[in-house]
Amino acid sequence: MSPLEPFGARLRHAMDARGPLCVGIDPHEALLSAWGLDDDVRGLERFTRTVIDALAGRVAVFKPQSAFFERFGSRGIAVLERAVADLRDAGALVVMDAKRGDIGSTMSAYAETFLRKDAPLFADALTVSPYLGYGSLKPAVDLARESGCGLFVLALTSNPEGAEVQRAVRAEDPAGRTVAATVLAHLAADNAGEAPLGSFGAVVGATLGDLSSFDLDINGPLLAPGIGAQGATPADLPAVFGEAVRNVVPSVSRGVLRHGPDTAALRASAERYADEVRAAIGA
Repeated sequence: MSPLEPFGARLRHAMDARGPLCVGIDPHEALLSAWGLDDDVRGLERFTRTVIDALAGRVAVFKPQSAFFERFGSRGIAVLERAVADLRDAGALVVMDAKRGDIGSTMSAYAETFLRKDAPLFADALTVSPYLGYGSLKPAVDLARESGCGLFVLALTSNPEGAEVQRAVRAEDPAGRTVAATVLAHLAADNAGEAPLGSFGAVVGATLGDLSSFDLDINGPLLAPGIGAQGATPADLPAVFGEAVRNVVPSVSRGVLRHGPDTAALRASAERYADEVRAAIGA
């Protein structure tokens, strides 16, 4: 598969081949402790290496949370750099969960950190925040197109606090759309005409219940955190995402990682989630 093929096409191929699942890599202190590891760089590296060895060749998408590596400084970032390279070498796609958002040259620098092909942290996609205005993301959108990468833009997040911004109605919008609906409309425009799937996706929580009042048909992927420890199940996906469910990238972190460090248990859990998602969405 050419690295220049757009992210949306690569994502569709990966999920068809390996199953519709994204595994988050979130090495927070409690999880390291549960694995019998110290909360230090050695523990971080052992944890990350175990996840990669167990799952990199089997799971379609991984979502490392940058903050859990950044908290260890440069040595933690070095672990993340190696993890991203090893995951991609194993044929998996990497979504860097960094939720970057800024304007102008600063947004360009964030984009170059994660979306420039020769960057140490080059990933297949990046999570970004649109709350300085969707147009502020243009440097990331442009570089993603150039590099064959994707973006996942925060739209309808699962945290309760998100609603006060995301579901606010824009008074200046003649249609009276919410902020989230505006973000989704921008994404649909950026994905127009792309096949089999656009490269610009939305982050939409799997725990949110009926979202039929929002147009989720953006011709792009819908990254859906909240399955597993946060309470959502694969069986909930059709009710939440409706006709757009085929484009959902369900994300599970603790639901899989709590079974480590046993390699067989990690693999069994990931396979079970992927099978349950296939059954739920009719894939």
